[in-house]
Amino acid sequence: MKIDLKGYQAVVGGATRGLGLATAQQLAACGASVTLLARNKEKLEAAKNTLDVSDGQQHNYLEVDFANFESFRAATDKFFAGKKVDILVNNTNGPAAGSVIQKTTEDYQQAFDLLFKTYHHLSHLLLDGMKERGFGRILNVSSVTVKEPLANLILSNTMRTAVVSWAKSLSKEAAPFGITVNTVLTGSFETERIESLIRSQSQETGEDFEGLLNQKKQAIPAKRFGQPEEYGYLMAFLASPFAGYINGASIPIDGGALNCL
Repeated sequence: MKIDLKGYQAVVGGATRGLGLATAQQLAACGASVTLLARNKEKLEAAKNTLDVSDGQQHNYLEVDFANFESFRAATDKFFAGKKVDILVNNTNGPAAGSVIQKTTEDYQQAFDLLFKTYHHLSHLLLDGMKERGFGRILNVSSVTVKEPLANLILSNTMRTAVVSWAKSLSKEAAPFGITVNTVLTGSFETERIESLIRSQSQETGEDFEGLLNQKKQAIPAKRFGQPEEYGYLMAFLASPFAGYINGASIPIDGGALNCL
């Protein structure tokens, strides 16, 4: 099986590093032209320069702040007006760590803007074009915490669960038009995000960083963190025509870490 995305236009959020960048790179390697979304122009330019252009792909980027929803909406409305998009990868940075008691109502609102409203807005913005062409892929980057909530990640636990419910509902509405909507439940990968979370835990508890890191890896049946390119492979498949009958799914990629069925 060869995944061929030549002629497809993809949009990837949070695309300058980690899993977003790995996804963009794999989509481009399969032939897609990719528009990268993130807030740092220099990093966007650097990320764009890593993308495959051997099939004549035309890559692009939009400098946008996911944490400021009003500016995000204005920028994306203007940029994507009249543009053809076949594949949307909803992804952004996670909200700050913390417990239920620590977080204020304002913290929840900010997390809602970041993790939910941006996903909905981009999907809503691009859906009509997908309907007209009879093809679309909406992939939502989420977390295994929607299945098994983690301590000290209450904002992520809450908002990512909301995204999964929203995505399931959207999948049923979009399916008659050849559009699939799936959510990828991300486990532990070798990224800046997981290093930051473990360092934060180390500072709060006084535990050794390397010890915590090894402890996290040993808790996974695979005894390691995932590599970002492994994530990209899954995303490229789900974005392809081969995955046309996979819809409304929440798919874990976690080395077997989840205990639930």
